[in-house]
Amino acid sequence: MAVKIESSKAKQSIIFEVLVALFITSLIISNILSVRIVNISFLTFDGGTILFPLAYIISDIITEIYGFKKMRQLIYIGISMLGIMAVCFYIAQYLPADSQNLVNKEAYLSVLGVAWRVVIASIAALFIGDFINSYVLAYLKIKTKGKAIWFRVVGSTAIGSLIDTTLFTVIAFLGSLSGNELLKIIATVYFIKIATEVIISPITIRIIKYIKLSDNIDIYEKPNLRLKG
Repeated sequence: MAVKIESSKAKQSIIFEVLVALFITSLIISNILSVRIVNISFLTFDGGTILFPLAYIISDIITEIYGFKKMRQLIYIGISMLGIMAVCFYIAQYLPADSQNLVNKEAYLSVLGVAWRVVIASIAALFIGDFINSYVLAYLKIKTKGKAIWFRVVGSTAIGSLIDTTLFTVIAFLGSLSGNELLKIIATVYFIKIATEVIISPITIRIIKYIKLSDNIDIYEKPNLRLKG
C-alpha cells in the first residue's frame, strides 16, 4: 500500500517549478513568434506579444514571493535556454535533409531559421528589462513594507516593459522597418503588455497571496545585481 506524504516544502517546490516552467516556455515560444509582424486594424506588433506578457507576470510572482535573488537566477537560466534554442535551430538548418521529408529548407528557414538579430534582441531585452522589473518590485517591496502590491506589480512592469519593448524592437527590426513603423510597434506592444498586466493583476495578486499563505513564504531582500550574493 503506497502512502503519499506531502510537506509544505514539497508543495513549495512544485509551485516554484511550475512557475519556472511557465517562464521558460513563454520566453522560448515568444522568441519564435517574434519574427512575424502582425497587423490587426490599427495595431501592429510582433507575434511574440501574444504570450510574452506572461513572462512578466511570472517574474512579478516569483520576485514578490521568493525574492529578487531567485528571479535573478531564473533570468540567467532563461537567457541560457534562449541561447541553446538558437544554436540547435541553427545547426539543424545545415543538417542534410531526408529525401522523403516534405518540409523543404525554405519552409524550415521561414519558421525556425535563426535570425540572430532577434535572438540578440531577445537576450538584451530580457537581461535589462526583466532585471529592472524585478529590481524595482523588490526595492519597492522593502520601501512599502510589503504594502501597495498592485502599485508595485503594475509600476515595476510599466518601467521594465518600456525598456524591454524598446530594446527588442530597435535591435531586432532597425533598418528593416521605417522609423514610424518601429514607433508604432513599440507603442502597440507596450500598450498590450501594460493592458494585460492591469487586467490580469487581480488574478496575479490572488495567486501571490495564495502561495504566500499555503507555503508560508514571503521573502524581503534588498535587490543585488551581482551574480553571487
